[in-house]
Amino acid sequence: MTRRLGFGAMHLVTEAGPGREASVAVARRAVELGVPLIDTAFLYGGGANEHLVAEALHPYPDGVLITTKVGVARTGPAGEWKLDGRPEVLREQVEQALRRLRLDRIELLQLHRIDPETPLADQLGTLRELQQQGKIGRIGLSEVTAGELEQARRLVDVASVQNRYNLLDREHEPVLDACERAGIMFLPWRPVAFGTTGEQSVVAAVAAELGATATQVALAWLLARSPVIVPIPGTARLDHLEENLAAEALQLTPAQLTTLNDVAS
Repeated sequence: MTRRLGFGAMHLVTEAGPGREASVAVARRAVELGVPLIDTAFLYGGGANEHLVAEALHPYPDGVLITTKVGVARTGPAGEWKLDGRPEVLREQVEQALRRLRLDRIELLQLHRIDPETPLADQLGTLRELQQQGKIGRIGLSEVTAGELEQARRLVDVASVQNRYNLLDREHEPVLDACERAGIMFLPWRPVAFGTTGEQSVVAAVAAELGATATQVALAWLLARSPVIVPIPGTARLDHLEENLAAEALQLTPAQLTTLNDVAS
């Protein structure tokens, strides 16, 4: 079976000790189980997460896409994190990511956020130059509106969009629809979330019918929602990893899909 569930590495423990050892084991198990995409970012520990991914998985098996994100830096007035899409910052972050991930080329590089203080043409133009130099394969975006996606597509070929989206949070439905029309991969972050008790009861009822967990139902709904969706649930536990991946085997009935589609309406 070709998997569509990726893996979000953000929750992996990077500090030395048993937690880090367990996180390395989880990342390796994800790849063993056929996960096709590992998502990390410079923001996750200032590069520590990228180091961990490389420690666990390099040399990377064929068929595993490693994607990272740039555009957030500790360049605030007091050294705090802020959006920073200045060309020199993006270039340096890409160079650092290549070193940490032990890659000659990042096959999918995503702009973590659009920096409102830097012209979008400068941000994407820098990534396009790095792409032309062979340091980036494809360019993606994260947390964008449908209008921003349209504007970006006039500047570069957008391969992916990583926005917050799940069964109960569909704010970015217009972005997903735009991605589906254009054949752009949509990576929902925070793919599992639960709201009020009433909403949870609906999900729990479907889960009970299927003999599954609510998390598995939420992931199965995403997979059924659109063929361009590649959810990236993250965990630092082996049991949760295997629970998440088992969601791909769930077959939601038309009635169950209708029930779940109405949850957020």
